Amino acid sequence: MKELTFLVHEAEEGGYYAEAVGVGIFAEGDTMDDLKKSIKSGIECYYENTTEAPAFAHLHFVKDEIMAL
Repeated sequence: MKELTFLVHEAEEGGYYAEAVGVGIFAEGDTMDDLKKSIKSGIECYYENTTEAPAFAHLHFVKDEIMAL
């Protein structure tokens, strides 16, 4: 079972963007549903004509927080 991990971030201008770990796939979307569609499309495009396409995508949400000292 092959799986890709995506780091998902909230975009400053709204929406989301994601990047696959170790693979050149990037995606963005205004909503979480849009992002998931974009990720699926990116995977299909990247792995076109291969048998190595992953069966699952793991979405890892990254939240940056600033703390005053």
